[in-house]
Amino acid sequence: MEYVLDTSAILSGRQFPGELVTVPRVLEELRRKGITASEETYLDRVRVFEPSKDAAARVAEAARRTGDEPRLSPADVEILALALERGDTAVTDDYSIQNVARVLGIPFEAVMTRGITEVRKWHLRCTGCGRYFETAVKECTVCGSAVKTTRRPPPS
Repeated sequence: MEYVLDTSAILSGRQFPGELVTVPRVLEELRRKGITASEETYLDRVRVFEPSKDAAARVAEAARRTGDEPRLSPADVEILALALERGDTAVTDDYSIQNVARVLGIPFEAVMTRGITEVRKWHLRCTGCGRYFETAVKECTVCGSAVKTTRRPPPS
């Protein structure tokens, strides 16, 4: 079995049986944070692959459908894309990664949390006037208040 590890999975130090892989951006994140000698030793077991642009595009489309797009970093998209194209299990505590993984049929495993129990859909909503936005903006174009991601209510 192969596991695609995100940054939190590597930082946890948790051991996983089988092959371990990740993406270059995860290594960049780890090096920016400063990694310990034990984390460096752990990384010796991890192979690094770049996902295809096609797989990344499929992930981005799924993230748009769920509303997770603004919540995913480029590294998150690559982790999902690599797991998608290789048929591997994504290992992460990030709920947005888990949410998109579930929609795409990518198996995932949480590291230190329980993980998601259902797919959630999100939308952008102004914290002031309540207006909804289709595209990612940080500030409401009507009232100037902050725009936040909120859970989409179930259909009536």
